[in-house]
Order: sequence, then C-alpha cells, then structure tokens
Amino acid sequence: MALSLLFGVHGHQPAGNFPAILEQAHARCYRPFFETLHRYPEFRFSVHFSGGLLEYLGTRFPRDLALLQQMVARGQVELFGAGDCEPVLAAIPHRDRVGQLNAMTARLRRCFRVEPEGAWLTERVWEASVVTALAECGIRYVTVDDYHFACTGKAVAALDGYFTTEEDGRTLDVFPISEQLRYRLPFSPAAEAVAHLEALAGEGRAAAIYFDDIEKFGIWPETWDWVYGKRWLERFIEGVLASPQLRPATYRDFHDSHATRGIVYLPATSYVEMNEWTLPAAAAEAYADLTRREKEAGRYERDKGFLRGGIWRNFFTRYPEANWMHKRMLALSHRLHETAPGRRPPGLTEALYRSQENDAYWHGLFGGIYLPHLRRAVFRQLLEVERGLDAVAPRPAVARYDLDHDGFEELFLCNRRLQAVVGLDGAAGLREFDDYGFRHNYCDVLQRTAEYYARNLHAERRAAAPSSGIASAHDRVSFKHEITAGDLVPDTRPRRSFLDRWTAEGGNVSDVAGYRLEGIDAGRRCATFSAPVGKGSITKRVELEDGRLVVTYALRGLDTGAFSTELNLAFPSCDGFGGRYLLADGTIPGGFGQALDFPPLETVVLDDRELGGGLVLRVSPPAELRARPHFTVSRSEAGFERIMQGTAITLSWGGDGAAGIAVALEAKAD
Repeated sequence: MALSLLFGVHGHQPAGNFPAILEQAHARCYRPFFETLHRYPEFRFSVHFSGGLLEYLGTRFPRDLALLQQMVARGQVELFGAGDCEPVLAAIPHRDRVGQLNAMTARLRRCFRVEPEGAWLTERVWEASVVTALAECGIRYVTVDDYHFACTGKAVAALDGYFTTEEDGRTLDVFPISEQLRYRLPFSPAAEAVAHLEALAGEGRAAAIYFDDIEKFGIWPETWDWVYGKRWLERFIEGVLASPQLRPATYRDFHDSHATRGIVYLPATSYVEMNEWTLPAAAAEAYADLTRREKEAGRYERDKGFLRGGIWRNFFTRYPEANWMHKRMLALSHRLHETAPGRRPPGLTEALYRSQENDAYWHGLFGGIYLPHLRRAVFRQLLEVERGLDAVAPRPAVARYDLDHDGFEELFLCNRRLQAVVGLDGAAGLREFDDYGFRHNYCDVLQRTAEYYARNLHAERRAAAPSSGIASAHDRVSFKHEITAGDLVPDTRPRRSFLDRWTAEGGNVSDVAGYRLEGIDAGRRCATFSAPVGKGSITKRVELEDGRLVVTYALRGLDTGAFSTELNLAFPSCDGFGGRYLLADGTIPGGFGQALDFPPLETVVLDDRELGGGLVLRVSPPAELRARPHFTVSRSEAGFERIMQGTAITLSWGGDGAAGIAVALEAKAD
C-alpha cells in the first residue's frame, strides 16, 4: 500500500506589518507557491491561512486568491480552520475561542463555500482546555508536533496516523507532525526528500505527516532561489507524483479512510524549539547545553520527550510587557462580554479578536514582542475596545487594582481623551499613557532583557550549509546590524516614565523608589505620593487633565543636590525620518533616533509624522534635557538586529534643586 503524504502549509502575516514586507511575501512566496501547485492538480494538500492574510490577498491580489479557490473547488486543497485572528487558543477565554473559530469558519464559507473539519493550532500550542471549544465548533482534528507525543512515551515510528483525545467528555483527533520532515522540507534536495518518504513507505508506514509555515518556501533566507529559481518545489512534487510508493492526500482523505490509533493525552507543550525559547536566559542556556550533550552522546532522539523546556505561557513571566498586554486583553474581554449585545458598539468584538493575535506576545526565532509596530497594533485594538465601551458604559475616573498579578496594584486615571496608569510599586512611574484619539500608548517601551542566544553573537556569522541543500533559519547565525557589547546590557528597571532620581552633592545617585500613596482625588483625577530622600522628602502629584498629564514635585528639606526624572516614550516613527524634536523657536535639532543634549528649556515638541501628532513637553522651571534612543537586540530568521524601542528623555534640575517642579505632557494633533 502506498504511503499517504499529508502535506500542509500554514500562512500568516501579523497585523501592523509593513506594506513592503507583505508585498515581498506575496511576490517571493504566496504567488509562486499558488502558481506552482495549481499546475499539479493531482498533488493534493492542505492549507491554513489566517483570516487577516486571506483578507489581504483577496483585496490586494484577487487573481492569486482565485487560484486557491480553483484548487479548493476541484478537490485538490483542503482548507483548515483556526482562530480567525491567529490567537494562541489556550491563552484566550473559552468564549473568545469559540468566537474566533466560528469567525474563521464563516470566512471560509463565504470565500470558498467549504466547512473546515481540521484546525491549525497557532504555534502548535497545546493545552487540553482547547478541546471543548474546538469540538463545540465542529472541528474533528488538529495537528501538533510529534514531540507532543514523544512526551507521552510514544515511539516516533508509531506516529504515522492520528490519535483521539478527550476533555470534559468532548473528543478530538490529533495528527502528529513529523519533526524530521519539518527540517527536510524544503532544505534538503528534492530527490533526497522523496527518497526519505519512499524509505518510510518501505517501512510500512501509513502516512508521512507535514504541516509547517509556507514562508519557508520563499521568504526564509536563500529559499526563494532554492525553491523556485532552482525548481525545488516542482522537482519535489513531480518526484512524489512519479513514485508508486507515495500518494499525496489531504488530512480529510486520510481521516475518512483510516481509524484512530487510540486514545492519547498530551501535556501542555509546543514544538521543541518553542519550549526552549520560553525559558529565561540562564535556564535556556542550561537546557541548550543539556540537549547538546544528549545529541553528542547519541541519546537525544531516544530521550527528547523527557527533556522538557517551558510552556508557551512562560512568555508572560519572561516579558512583563507581554503579560501586561495579555491581562489588559483579558480584562477588556470580560468587560465586553459583560455588556449586553444590544449595547455594544459595532466592531468591538472584531477589535478584541485582533488584539488577541499571537505575534506580539512572545519571542523566539519568529515571535514579535521585540517589534514595536506589532505591539502597537495590539494596543491600537485594545484602546479601540476600551474607547467604545467607555462611550456606552463609562468607567470610574479612578480605579485601583493589580491588573497583571505582580503583587503591586496599579492606579488607573482616565478621561474621555487620555488614560494614565501609575504603578504602586514604590517608583510611582507611568506603566501606560494612552491617547484615545490616536489609539496609541506612549509608554509602550520594551526593556532590555537578557537573552540566552546572545552568547552566539560572536560565533560564526553564518552557519555552515549542509553537504547538500541549504541551511534552515534555525541553524544560522547572521547579523542585520552591527552589535556592540553595550547593546546587550539588560536594564535594571522597567522602561517606564517619570522614574525619579536624586543625586547628592558628593555624586551619589539613588533611585527614588519609596513612594507611598498618600491620597486620591477622584474628582480631579489625581494621586499624591511621598517618599523620604536623605533628611528630606519628595512629594509627587500625578494629575490627568482634559488633554494633558501633569506631574508636579515638591522637594522639602533636601541637602544640595540634583533631581532628575526619566521619561521613556514610544512613537511610531522610532528612528525613522518622521519622528523629530521641535523647539519653541521652530528649529528641528534632530530626530528621535539621535542622541541630543539641550541646555535648560521650558518647551519641546515630540512630533511624529506617522502618528499625525505627538506630545508637547512643558517643564517649570527650565530643565536640562538629555535624549537618547533606546535599542534592544533580538534574533529573527534574518539574523541579529538592533531595534529602537523608544526615546529615553532625562530632565534634570541642578544647583540647590528647585523646591517646586512641574512637568506636563500635552496631547497634540496636527
């Protein structure tokens, strides 16, 4: 009997991605892939595209989407469902899982006139809690990695079919994706890949199971020339079709013609690389060293199911910014669903679903928490939901609770135009500063975090290619930017705004970190804090007015010294041409990406052309201003890169210190 090749591809582009990247992805991957597969109607395969990418292709490139529609209509392609906006289903509430799955099914029904029976799990993140929502929405089977099964003690040789799991009395079938195939396709020569499949057929295997990112077929480094220029995809398809031992099939074909291999219960996990990425730097390094030793000893393939890394939700513990976005999303989901359907403004459910898109919540070789434009897209949707709900069910002007479960409460001050969130952790810094008109969070600045892969920065600048084929992005070390040692030093405190310091006369610098909340005036939307400093004290008052935030300080009983406060602010242009400083006389001394120092001044405008406005910074008395771009270093499939996260502005008052200081951030629209 011929071996069934279950070949599936998954396509997704994150919301907020730059148009040029989408155009390139289409030209180098989606169009040539569709055009190639369309010429081989006998090659049956499965496809999942996220809802946003399907919408983009249908609007921007309808001719190419028509090719996919034709392949679906003639039975060549099976379409998989999923959460419409590509969420990690395990990380969102059950009600939203059901809503997202049904939204994708409705999209496929409208566009292709089909009902999906299979579903793609974003990043193959598995938790048993997702079973009930998938079953409730009519999904019969999903794909995860064979590593999930190895963690239960299953032998890889037995993973040539599907298994059945259950949760709360609901059942779901689960296909194990072959890790070996993920690393072979399309990186090994086509003839070798076909020969590998034929060898599996010779062992009596029923199926070879593959489902992975379509972007490997043209977007990853070197793959466009390899897959299309050197005709890898054509050679592979033709080799499969010519082999009497192989039969390309859809997952539905196989599911309808084969029985389950039995019951299985999978642990909470993802693919093996993700489990490493979720770990903090020291643990990830230890895990990587352990797996390396096991590979060198020849035990890894046998024992890898017992070498467990972390789980996907660890990203919420690794990155406070991811945890903050996630808990903001959960709170707004609850608030939206507590609002009667008839009172909900149109579009808010869709905005909530878009805020649940996975990309900005994690980081590995692909995740995007390091990319400001992806986090900005999440906050844009969150603020759209919040603004809409405030219009029909206004919140209290002041609220106090521990949103992110870090052991410290936050103070929320809001009005119709702005919102300020102050951390009650002793620093009294701004965790979030929102402009509802722009739907922008000016405090969305990622702190520099230790990453275990930094130790590879001075390794070979490019991994050696295999003796035949090309190197996978997992095996490459390359650089997009010049990286220095200083770029890798982790921050010692979060990148918030209004973080205060006192410099004593002798030069001893100390953070003002002992602020206690002294009082709240809900009518004025303000809070007062006080902290002891040396023999004196500092009183800090945070007040939200109609279109501006005002922070005032009263310094009492302090010895001679200097006071400073640091503002970490995020703008869409980052270090691009559109972000600049404007002085009171109309001059432009430079952009956000430059290091600038100003003598004492009272007013500077932080203007961003992409945003269409910005902030007016006013200080009294005049302050020295030091501005520095804040960069982080991260790794992607394209290599190590420096990314500007925001601008760090330090305001300083020297001499004997001013007894009274006022700093205002005023929202400005063009």
